[in-house]
Amino acid sequence: MNNHLKTLREGRGWTQGALADQLGVSRQTVNALETGRYDPALPLAFRIARLFVQPIESIFTPPEESDVST
Repeated sequence: MNNHLKTLREGRGWTQGALADQLGVSRQTVNALETGRYDPALPLAFRIARLFVQPIESIFTPPEESDVST
């Protein structure tokens, strides 16, 4: 899943650790989300969306069709 989390975080001037504290997760989790190594569970995705006051689908987007294996 693609996301704009790093851009949103940096736009607020937050470190990964500061974002992690606000979300109740580890800094490593934030790093894994930003680099696409981890897709958030729905409750975490909702917390992220509420924190940035944006709909989930404006932060997280499915991969392009060409990225999906068949």
